[in-house]
Amino acid sequence: MNAAAHPAHVAQAARAGAVLTVDLDAIAANYRLLAARAAGAVVAGVMKADAYGLGMDRVAPALVRAGCRVFFTAHLDEGIRLRGIVPADCTIHVLHGPPPGTAADFVPHRLIPVLNDPGQVREWSALCARLGRRLPAAVQVDSGMSRMGLSPADLAALGDPRGWLAPFDPVLLMSHLACADVADHPMNARQRERFDAIRAAFPPLRASLANSSAVFLGADFHYDLVRPGAALYGINPQPGHTSPLRQAVSLDARIVQVRTIAAGDAVGYGARYVADGPRRIATIGIGYADGWLRALSGRGCAYIDGVRVPIAGTVSMDSITLDVTGIPDARLAPGMTVELLGPNQHVDTVAAEAGTIGYEVLTRLGARFERIYLGEG
Repeated sequence: MNAAAHPAHVAQAARAGAVLTVDLDAIAANYRLLAARAAGAVVAGVMKADAYGLGMDRVAPALVRAGCRVFFTAHLDEGIRLRGIVPADCTIHVLHGPPPGTAADFVPHRLIPVLNDPGQVREWSALCARLGRRLPAAVQVDSGMSRMGLSPADLAALGDPRGWLAPFDPVLLMSHLACADVADHPMNARQRERFDAIRAAFPPLRASLANSSAVFLGADFHYDLVRPGAALYGINPQPGHTSPLRQAVSLDARIVQVRTIAAGDAVGYGARYVADGPRRIATIGIGYADGWLRALSGRGCAYIDGVRVPIAGTVSMDSITLDVTGIPDARLAPGMTVELLGPNQHVDTVAAEAGTIGYEVLTRLGARFERIYLGEG
């Protein structure tokens, strides 16, 4: 999937500093694998942050072709945008619910808010009363993450759910796991037990607890609907274990300039890299403005024809310097590409070197890249 293997595509991108290739077939295959793992539960597609930075307008149709009919966004504007992309029979939930004063904006776009606090419950109920319709909504409860959802105090203040649910049409009861990526973490079972206890006080509703990692925790966590996001895009849902998922992205940056430096010469801001002998240094046209994390300075690497070439010095806004000593000059001409993500380097590997997670690496990938989509049917 390395863009260097697609000369026609690379020619199209001659003006770009880097080429990001998104494999939609891989995303569809990951969706089907997750559906098989979920053992009969509905598998939704999470489209937050423009499909984790990969392009909602291309990713969502690929998931629809794979069978997905339920989607989640974080914000209202994301949901409105997604409604114009997916077929009319698709359901779209908005995880943050209605910001104050915006409940009516959900209706013309047929969006389902996830109600997270008593204020949102009241606003949605008032809208239903004003329109004389029981509009659909999901309800999120906090099972222990202390981030989003109705807390135990909120639930106690609201009282019997059969009363406060009555003005609208509750279609889903959901919560979110804090530690699903650590399979044996005791928090997983504790949250599931709390979720079950909360559910017992509600009328029968479809339920959802599992994010990407929780799909792999077993059927006890699947309920009626699972909500994978990162796993769709190839991020390993089980760190420390071999991923069953296909990598969905590759990133190839262009060489801008190559030079030879002598022992004692410094490279980059802060002069943090000083050559211990003659070295060849290649500068590539990508930097932290494109989402390649500055934390990779002096730690990360690229690959040229399968050979690792380390980052030399500090990642700059628009450029990165690589130690390419030993790479044949014929492979270092300006305009040629080096692999930053691809067969030799997984997004999770880059994340580990930067001290972060694959989610952050993907969602930071910049808008200046030439983007190529494979498998659009």
